[in-house]
Formats: sequence, structure tokens, C-alpha cells
Amino acid sequence: MNKGKFIVFEGIDGSGKGTQINILVEEMKRQGRTVYQTAEPTNSVTGGILRDALGGFTDRNAHELSAMFLTDRIFHNSNKINGIKQFIEKGVDVVCDRYYYSSFAYQGIDADLKWVMDMNLNCKEILKPDLCIFLDIDSKSSDERISKNRLEREIYEEKSVQEKVRKRFLEVFGLLKDSENVKIVDASRSISEVSADIINIYNEFKGDF
Repeated sequence: MNKGKFIVFEGIDGSGKGTQINILVEEMKRQGRTVYQTAEPTNSVTGGILRDALGGFTDRNAHELSAMFLTDRIFHNSNKINGIKQFIEKGVDVVCDRYYYSSFAYQGIDADLKWVMDMNLNCKEILKPDLCIFLDIDSKSSDERISKNRLEREIYEEKSVQEKVRKRFLEVFGLLKDSENVKIVDASRSISEVSADIINIYNEFKGDF
């Protein structure tokens, strides 16, 4: 049995990840693939603690958040009920909303970036994605979209923070260079234009298996 493929979507808040993930997953299924859709933080106990922190209900510093995301990510990969590894081994494709690139970009603003990257990239329990699709928008567009769609903001959703996060994402992709399969998509365009690019990227990627 062939293993499934692991695809990750990344982007600053308001980049349209949820919408584009749904479109790609439907296209993958249309092409005959079996797909499991997931996200981080997970629904684990640690994931719940993280969501409380991101919502501003509890105060956690960047190093705490980095370590907690690592713990949640290990669980996400390895748990026996709906872990990523389990699906990949069964030949199921996994599409995930956020992964370790988000830790590098968000927590990497205030925590030591090398430390955050090393503990994720060197952890044997954490799978490397086969493809990362980064939806790129500027902080002004992010702020406008968040204002339209959120009643309250999470701790990272202020415009000034999103600008730093976007710069950190792009810096990280430069550091990773050819070691990770990252495709950057201009997400400032219409939903249909963005999805067309993503499906083209997927079809080219799919040519490898």
C-alpha cells in the first residue's frame, strides 16, 4: 500500500486558509483521493489550553507556547485514534490547517527562533510535510478581513503583529530553502483565482506519486 501525502496550509490570519483548504480537499476527493482534514491546535487537552492562551484568557509567554505547541504537535502526529501518522500509513492523504511553520513565525517573534525550529525539525515524532502552501497577504488586507469576520481578536491578530508574523514566515522559508517543499501563493486575489493556482500546484505535486 502506498502511503498518503501530507499537505499543510499556512498564512497569517485572514489569509483564507479555511476556504482554500475546503476547495482543495473537495478537488482531491473528486480525483479519487481519500483525505483526512485536520488543524492545529488540536482538540486535545493541550490544544484546549493553547486556544485559551491564544484567546487571551490565560497568559503564556512565547517559550511556553512554543513548548506547548510542540507537545500538541507530537500528539497530533502520534495518537492512535486520529494521529497524522496513522492516516499516512493507511494511504490516506492529510491536509492540515497550520503546522510547525506557524510556530516558527508566531512564537518565533519573541522566543529564540533557532530553538523553536530545532525542537520541531529534529523531533522524530513529528512528520515533515510533503507540501506546504503559504497563502500570502499583507497585514492591511489581513486586518480588513479580520475586522469583517471576527467579533473579538486573538492575541496575535493585531495588524502590527501580523506584519511581523508575515516577515518571519518569509524569513523562515528563506532559512529552510530547499529542505522543505513550500509554495507561496498570492492570496490577495479572488477566491477562484487563488484556488486555481492551488489546484495547479497540487496537480504538479501529484505528478510525483
